[in-house]
Amino acid sequence: YRRQSAAGADEIREMLVDRLVDYRASVHSASVSELPALLDSLISGPVVLPDGLDPQWLPLAEEVADPLEAACVVTSSTVSCAETGTIILTGQPAEGRREISLIPDHHICIVPAETIVELFPEAWERVAAAGLDGPITMISGPSATSDIELERVEGVHGPRQLDVVILG
Repeated sequence: YRRQSAAGADEIREMLVDRLVDYRASVHSASVSELPALLDSLISGPVVLPDGLDPQWLPLAEEVADPLEAACVVTSSTVSCAETGTIILTGQPAEGRREISLIPDHHICIVPAETIVELFPEAWERVAAAGLDGPITMISGPSATSDIELERVEGVHGPRQLDVVILG
């Protein structure tokens, strides 16, 4: 299998967008200056924010500390794999504790464009290079499962709605 991408950044970004949309996520693009207004337009209710979220990114929405009281969470991400449409959170300060990305019904995940890679081995190298030893959360679309009759059920194991904002 390939371990190193030969594709260009625009092609890799488009691949990630295609995969995420296929998984029923909503994908948006924004610059740093556009981000707070975009976040405010996406948030509908109390929001929980990780302590390390970049202050330039902060929305004006009502913030709560307890994820159980939040309708929404905004996090950043460590790396995203375009090939699989997977966003990886490693518990960095801008990503927060694992529970905040799983409890609220709506997750808005900010993906810095420079953290998008094509192949999973490239993504895993970035995770390994960070020397992290805590829990890792891999997100490929809104939470969904199927019952015995193959009926799709959303929101069973995490957020029912996923908005991804590609920054930059």
